[in-house]
Amino acid sequence: MKFSEKWLREWVNPAIDTEALSEQLSMAGLEVDGVDPVAGDFDGVVIGEVVECGQHPDADKLRVTKVNVGEDELLDIVCGAANCRAGLKVAVAKVGAVLPGGFKIKKAKLRGQPSHGMLCAFEELGMAESSDGILELPADAQIGQNIREYFNLDDVTIDVDLTANRSDCLGIKGLAREVGVLNGIDVNELAIPAVEPTIDDKIEIELVNSQACPRYLGRVVKGINLDAVTPLWMVEKLRRSGIRSIDPVVDITNYVLLELGHPMHAFDLNAIEGGIKVRSAAENEELVLLDGNTAKLKPSTLVIADHNKALAMAGIFGGENSGVKEGTTDILLESAFFSPLAIAGQARSYGLHTDASHRYERGVDYQLQRDAMERATALLLEIAGGQAGPVVEAVSESDLPEAKSVTLRRARLDRVIGYHIEDSKVTDILTRLGLDVTFANDSWTATVPSYRFDISIEEDLIEEVARVFGYNNIPNVAPTAALKMTDHQEARLPVSRLRNELVARGYQEAITYSFVDPKKQQLLHPESDALVLPHPISVEMSAMRVSLMPGLLNAVAYNQNRQQSRIRLFEHGLKFIKDETAENGVRQTPVIGGVVYGNTHNEHWGIASRKTDFFDVKGDVEALLALCNDKARFSFKAQACDGLHPGQSAAIYANGEQVGFIGAVHPQLQKSLDLNETAYVFEVETAAIAQRQLPEAVSISKFPSNRRDIAILVADDVKIGDILESIEKVGGNQLVDLNLFDVYKGKGIEPGYKSLAIALTLQAVDRTLEEKDINDTVEIVVAELAKQFNASLRD
Repeated sequence: MKFSEKWLREWVNPAIDTEALSEQLSMAGLEVDGVDPVAGDFDGVVIGEVVECGQHPDADKLRVTKVNVGEDELLDIVCGAANCRAGLKVAVAKVGAVLPGGFKIKKAKLRGQPSHGMLCAFEELGMAESSDGILELPADAQIGQNIREYFNLDDVTIDVDLTANRSDCLGIKGLAREVGVLNGIDVNELAIPAVEPTIDDKIEIELVNSQACPRYLGRVVKGINLDAVTPLWMVEKLRRSGIRSIDPVVDITNYVLLELGHPMHAFDLNAIEGGIKVRSAAENEELVLLDGNTAKLKPSTLVIADHNKALAMAGIFGGENSGVKEGTTDILLESAFFSPLAIAGQARSYGLHTDASHRYERGVDYQLQRDAMERATALLLEIAGGQAGPVVEAVSESDLPEAKSVTLRRARLDRVIGYHIEDSKVTDILTRLGLDVTFANDSWTATVPSYRFDISIEEDLIEEVARVFGYNNIPNVAPTAALKMTDHQEARLPVSRLRNELVARGYQEAITYSFVDPKKQQLLHPESDALVLPHPISVEMSAMRVSLMPGLLNAVAYNQNRQQSRIRLFEHGLKFIKDETAENGVRQTPVIGGVVYGNTHNEHWGIASRKTDFFDVKGDVEALLALCNDKARFSFKAQACDGLHPGQSAAIYANGEQVGFIGAVHPQLQKSLDLNETAYVFEVETAAIAQRQLPEAVSISKFPSNRRDIAILVADDVKIGDILESIEKVGGNQLVDLNLFDVYKGKGIEPGYKSLAIALTLQAVDRTLEEKDINDTVEIVVAELAKQFNASLRD
C-alpha cells in the first residue's frame, strides 16, 4: 500500500524523521518497500495567471501569452498547450528555474516571439508520468506563491508491503493506529458525525446469502453534480497513494478506501429495478463489467443484484450498466461487510485483482460500515452537492464474526521471548493495540477488536507484544549449554559403515516398501506366516515382508525390464516376523541385504566378461563381516534356505547361531519372479555385526617368517573350511598365516578324493625359528588332519 507521509502525520505525528519512521514500520512487520518523493526536484516555479493568450503569428500550434507572476511582473511566454487560455491559473517556470533532470529555463525566441519562461504540466514537474496539457490550478490560487509550497511537496510516498494477515493496516486509520502504538502516543481520531437525511428516499435491501454478506448498508443521494471539481487536497492525496482522479463520486469512494481501509461502491440509482438483493450468482448468469469485459459468473460468486439482474460482483468489481456515468444525478452508496471466505480466490478465478477484493479477501472491520457510509456521504454532499436519504441497513447478527477472547500467560510470554517485559508495559501495548485487557493471576485476558482478524491464539498476542516492544530492544544474550561427551562406544559398528562398504564394492542403495506381494513372498518363503494388513494400499502390497528378498528381487525385475543388464542393489531395513512374545505380536528385526544380477563388471576392453557367481557374492559378504575384525566368530555352512538353489546356498552363523543366508535364487522361481537370469542374494541381521573387535597393539616381530607348503589328500565330502579351522587350532601362536592356494582333482588322484595345497607361514616374536621348530609344527598339523579327516600327505 502506498500513502503520503504528511497524510499519515495528520493522524499521528511522532517526533522521528522519515528514515526512522520507515525503519520502525519495517521492524514492526510492515515492511517498507520504497520511499519516493511526491514530485521531481525542481526550483523557481511559481503560480501565475494568464492575462492574455493569442495565436502565434507564425505557428498554428503555438500561443503567445502574457502571464502575471506577481509584483506587477508580466512575462511573455510562448506555449503549445491546447488548454492554455486567458484567466487560467498556471504553474510558471521563470527564467533561471531548474526543472527535474537539471533542465534550466533560459530566455528564448520561438518562431520569432520572445519567451521568458515556461508554463508547466504535471509531467514536467515530476508529479505524473503523463499529462494532457498544462497544469490547471484553482481560481483561488495565490499568484506568485511557490508551487512547492502551494502543493506542499515537501513530502514522500511510502510503499508498505503488508503481509496477508495485516489487513487492518490497509488504510491510513490503521497505519496511524500502528504508528501510535509503536511510539506510545495518541492518534488524532477522525470525528465522523452522522449526516441527517434531508429526503425520505430509500431502497429495500434483502440478504439472500447472509453467510457471505452478513451486513449491507445502502443510502440514496439525489441531485449530485458530477461535473463538480474534486478538491486539490483530495486529488493530491489520491495521487500520492497511486490513484488517479476520475470524478467526484469515484474519488470520494477511493478516498474513503484509503482513509478508513473500507471499500465502497456507488450505483446509478436509475439503473436499479426494485430493491437490492445480495445473492449467489445464478447458473450461466453474465455481467458486463466496468472495464467492458463480459464475465460468465460462477455459482460460487456473490453478486449485488436488483430484482431482475446482477449489478456487480460483490466486493470485487462493479457492472458497467449500473455504474455512475456522465449524466448521473442520483446514486446509491453501498457499504458492506463480506465474509473473507466468500471473496477469497473469486477475483483471481476471473483474472481480476482490485483494491476492494484485496481488502475483502483479507478481512475488513465488520463494524466499520456505518462510519464509512457517513464519511462518504459528508464528503459527497460537500463536494458534489445533493440530498441524502436515510441509511438502510440489512444485517444478520448470527452470521457476523464474534469478538474473540485470548489469554496470555506471563510464564509463556517470558519463555517464548526469552526476556521479561514489565506487566504494565505489556498491558499498555495490548491496550494501545485496541484490545480490551484485564490482568489477573499472572495472565492477561484480551478481547480482540473487530479489525484484528489475525489474533486468535496466545502466540498471536506474544508476537504483538514482541514486535511492538521492539525486537532490537530484546537483549541479545547468547545461549549457554553445558557440553557433555556423548556415550560413544568405539566397538559399535555404525550402519553407515556397512553401507559405505557395499557402495565401495559397486552396490547402490535401494529403498523398497515394507509391504509386499503375498504370492511372491510365499514363493520365496513357503513356510513363513506373514502379517497381512487389514486395509492394504493394494492386493500387491498387503503382506509385511519377512525378508528383504521380495522387495529387492522386484527392484531387479523393474530395472531388468528397462535394459539394465548389471544390477547390484542393497538395502537396510526391517523384516517383520510374527512372535507372540514380542510387543504387538510382531518382532521387527533390522537386517541388511543385497542382490547381484548380471556380469561381475560393466563391459570393458581390459576385463574379461564373466557372469557373477556364488563366490563373488560370498566375497562381498565376507568383506562386510571383516569389518567386525573377528573372523573366528562367523562361519558359512552349506544349507538349503528358503527360495534358494539347494546346491548354491549357505547359512551365515555367528557364534553358532544363524544370522543370515546367501545363495542363488532357485531356478524354478525365476520365471515367477520375472527374472531372465540367475540372481544372487544375501541377508544378515545387523545386530550380529553391530559390534566389532577392537585391534590390540602388539610388537612387530623382528625375526624372519618361514613358509611351508603341504599337499594333502582327503575325501571329496570333507569341507575345506573344517580343515583350515582345525589347522588354526593346533598351529599354535607361531602360525601367523594360513592359505589354501590350490585344489586339484584328476590324473594321479584316486576318484572320490581331492588334493589340497595349503601354505603355512610360521614366525616367532622372540627368536628365529629353527628347522626343528618348523618341522614339529608341520608334523602336529599333519597328524591332526590324519586323525580328524583321514588325510594323508600327497607324494
